[in-house]
Amino acid sequence: MNRSSTPRLIEAGNLSVGWATIVRELMRPGTRSISPLIFSLVGFDANFDPQETPAIRNGLDQMLGDIGKRDCENVAFTIFPQKHYLLSGGNREAFFELYREAFPRIQELNPRNNRRGSYFQRLVDYEGGNNGLNQLDWILKEYERNPHGRRSKWQATTFDPYRDYSSTAQLEFPCLQQVSFTFSDDDGLIVNAFYATQQIIRKAYGNYLGLSRLGKFMAHEMHLKLERLNVFVGVAQADEAKRSDPHFQALMKIIDVTLDAEATVEA
Repeated sequence: MNRSSTPRLIEAGNLSVGWATIVRELMRPGTRSISPLIFSLVGFDANFDPQETPAIRNGLDQMLGDIGKRDCENVAFTIFPQKHYLLSGGNREAFFELYREAFPRIQELNPRNNRRGSYFQRLVDYEGGNNGLNQLDWILKEYERNPHGRRSKWQATTFDPYRDYSSTAQLEFPCLQQVSFTFSDDDGLIVNAFYATQQIIRKAYGNYLGLSRLGKFMAHEMHLKLERLNVFVGVAQADEAKRSDPHFQALMKIIDVTLDAEATVEA
């Protein structure tokens, strides 16, 4: 198994292509992880949604469904609940209240994955029980009060050592530890996310989609434009992907065709 401590930077103007590039690298003979990985996404459309390639997204969702795993939209929901935001009509306070009130029902529907909370729940109700600190609300109100304040205060955490230190061999949550926000000189918002480990095949696409939506929301509330998403990963893993699995082979064919076409256009 190939191991390296040299950081690998992958910058992309398209979420699907960037994710596919990481997958292709993980599928090199003898490689099961990239450590560390830095994924930097700069491709956002006029509405500040990430650029995507439907063939890759649909191919991944098809494979995930075939093997009984959650699709990209479901994973993205754990970081940013898009449907609750739309139901709130874009009203920030209504959005936070709607989600906090709904989370116990969300938890009941999927107790295995949500037993100890979810990422967005920790961001807006850190201690839980609809009585915890709303970190995003604090950041937004503080930015409105003093947008030029101390740069280190624009951060929110999802990891809680009191609840999350565990000797269990593998935990589904939380791999995302922290999100921070920085600003460019061109009224741009830059989102930085930190993962101890990341399951690239099952989770990463949905993670990047959810983080992009979180960034779009924060940028809108700050009257900025979403400029870049940086994801820092201690260990990026190929998780359950088996090269011999026909479902995964079908996805890799889509990835190879798309990336080869991209390379031809660039050449």
